[in-house]
Amino acid sequence: MRHPDDHPQPPSTSPGPPASGAFAPGAQTRDDRLLSALLTTAFVVLLAGALLRYVLKHGDSDRLPWILGLSVVLAVVQVAGQARPGSRRAGRVRLAVVVACWVVVVLLAPSFAWCAVPLIHTALRLLPTRSAVALVTALATLVVLAELRLADGFDPNHLLLPPVVAALATGVFVYLTREATRRQHLIDDLVRTRRELAATERREGTLAERQRLSREIHDSLAQGLSSQNMLLQAADRQWDTDPQAARTHLRTAASIAAHGLTEARRLVHDLAPADLAEGAGLAQALATLAARESRDGLTVRFHAEGPDTHLPDQVASALLRTAQGALANIREHSGARTAALTLTCLDDTVALDVADDGRGFPAPEPGGTRDPLGDPDPLRGHGLPAIRARLRQLGGTLAIESTPGEGAVLTATIPLTPATPPAP
Repeated sequence: MRHPDDHPQPPSTSPGPPASGAFAPGAQTRDDRLLSALLTTAFVVLLAGALLRYVLKHGDSDRLPWILGLSVVLAVVQVAGQARPGSRRAGRVRLAVVVACWVVVVLLAPSFAWCAVPLIHTALRLLPTRSAVALVTALATLVVLAELRLADGFDPNHLLLPPVVAALATGVFVYLTREATRRQHLIDDLVRTRRELAATERREGTLAERQRLSREIHDSLAQGLSSQNMLLQAADRQWDTDPQAARTHLRTAASIAAHGLTEARRLVHDLAPADLAEGAGLAQALATLAARESRDGLTVRFHAEGPDTHLPDQVASALLRTAQGALANIREHSGARTAALTLTCLDDTVALDVADDGRGFPAPEPGGTRDPLGDPDPLRGHGLPAIRARLRQLGGTLAIESTPGEGAVLTATIPLTPATPPAP
């Protein structure tokens, strides 16, 4: 039986942002729950309005018990789905039940047609895009047929309004879904890039620390062990011919070993030179180094110029390591009889000169790879590259002046004002 009654106006359809997995247990966000509650409330309100209208206009119809029963089923299923979302599969089963009941109700009473609007949103949220579009098209078609049944005559709005509303809802929802997917992909890329960058920085930091440790060990323990080896060899050669000299060599080697032990403990503690421990300044540490290295035909003098400035720990450590490495190379390679350490402190710069009267060498090119002060054994020495790398980390520079047969002067300079170190 046809009931030519007026139909209610369609509600506004402005879909919210997509919620992936909104019906998955424990996966709903606060916005997901609010949107689900809104859709359920809208559906129940439209259902109640359509039922009230039908009762007021057709309370004596024999279809009323069927419509009333189906309306209760629709309301209970929809509210139950909101109260206990369950899995996505369970949500699709509930959607199928609701759509089936709604189709029967619309066929019995066309005024229930606009309850399809919340169902459109639910379908778009639960189904794949193609399946959702197909279901929305079917729902819109049924709404058009219902509107034409209710109309007294032909009205273009009855034919155009439902498809336009469905198309707008579907288009906006699909657009927001794709934008959310692209945004999520961008976030994933950023997170992955940040993790890769952090891993790269950790690897670079580890490599830099290993290089720094190798320089520290080379300029302290390795040089001490090398000196001990030379002294023990000399003692072995002179043991029978000159026992006194041999014992002198042994005592010197023991002294170097004791200092090396102190240096090793200090390296383990905080990698600071042992001569700088107990608050000793760089000048005092260099004077101690000069006195300790004055042996076996090599005399080392120390001289300080400028005010007695308290230098940063890193600067003092770098210059002391530079002096240790330079003196070790002088002893092993230059054949010098005298060497001089000169520390110059200015307001904004500190410089250390290490000069000797040895055989000298052709001065290396600033960017060259040949290391005239390096150890000939590549498994032992670091030489100039290690000194340069240490100074470069503090924004400092290394200069070398030498002529064959006339000795050499090595000058290490470090600025005391903040500066950006050049790239290694």
